[in-house]
Amino acid sequence: MSSAMQLAEGHPALTEKVRRARKLLKRRALVGAAASAVPVPGLDWAVDAALLSRLVPAINAEFGLTPEQLDQLPAHKREQVQKAAALVGSVLIGRFLTHDLIVRMAKGLGRRITAAQAARYVPIAGQAIAVVVGYAAVRYLGEEHIKDCVRVARAAELHLPATLA
Repeated sequence: MSSAMQLAEGHPALTEKVRRARKLLKRRALVGAAASAVPVPGLDWAVDAALLSRLVPAINAEFGLTPEQLDQLPAHKREQVQKAAALVGSVLIGRFLTHDLIVRMAKGLGRRITAAQAARYVPIAGQAIAVVVGYAAVRYLGEEHIKDCVRVARAAELHLPATLA
């Protein structure tokens, strides 16, 4: 399985976007991991959902794939992006995020997250496991979304937005 960097290889602007998106992802995954350490039922789910609802649009923005950015494209280019997103199978590119989309995104990790919630009640070691699983879950979902964005940007030959410092 290719990483986002491998998918962006040979395209310097895409490579830079992947680096910036991963930096965002790492920060948000660390916050999710910290929330996983707290032994309050459901807190990690709520924090992860909030993190993802902000993270996914931020990653989309890096690649020029927010609904607002896509609305500014010419009709033929917008259609190319929509076809590329459909081909990739992403339901998160170019759409406003809803609670249902975030839930659908997280369902794939249900067993891991449930195991982390159960492990959390074992003193020290269980909380450490919950932290690792919480970090890995957010990191995995974010990385998969970054890969989808790279695939769509390449397939649609999308001109990437300028990076603001």
